[in-house]
Amino acid sequence: MTIDNAPVANEPATRGTRGNSRNVYSWVLGTFLGAVLTIVLVGALVSLSTGLGLLHLMSILRGGRTQINVDQPTVVRQIQQLQRLETVSYTMDKIISGEHANAYLPKFLVGDRLLLVVHGEVVGGINLAGLQPGDVLIQGQKVLIHLPAAEVFSTRIDNARTKVYSRDTGLFSSPDPNLESAVRQEAERQLQQAALQDGILKTAADNARSTISGMLKGFGFHEVDIR
Repeated sequence: MTIDNAPVANEPATRGTRGNSRNVYSWVLGTFLGAVLTIVLVGALVSLSTGLGLLHLMSILRGGRTQINVDQPTVVRQIQQLQRLETVSYTMDKIISGEHANAYLPKFLVGDRLLLVVHGEVVGGINLAGLQPGDVLIQGQKVLIHLPAAEVFSTRIDNARTKVYSRDTGLFSSPDPNLESAVRQEAERQLQQAALQDGILKTAADNARSTISGMLKGFGFHEVDIR
């Protein structure tokens, strides 16, 4: 009886040993993974702190200010490349009249009168091609610029939207082929005069200063003084 029952009595002891082995293995594996994770986190923190330290050191060495590498010839060249900087456009509609009359005969006999509905455009801006090196002064992060005066670049009549409103010709006269051309020239003059009275040159200068100031601040200048 003792010999036959011995293997049965030893079975529980064998199972208990295997369970303990699994527990020990799991504990060792968990400890190892935890140690690896801790090392990775510590390394990341050290790397981050080192990087921040280097950035801080570089900031100290630079004096904490942005360095501008744009010199005076480069600024002059960049502005000159803008050439004829168109900064404002006026569009207007006007009714212009013109006539040919005789000093001795009444208009209904020999007169010629034309009414023209004119649609035109006046463009203003600054010609920067003539900017001189002496017009640009750079002092660290500040730049001072003297711009040329604003001017009217063009006055144009839109032929597609300009029409003859009326034409009255005397009984004994024929339409003057040059009258409409003369009225169109007068229309251009009046359009430009109206734009000047509305302040087109001031608007052109203000818009040019805004455009150039934005460009120079994009180069890294903190203060832009344009006159």
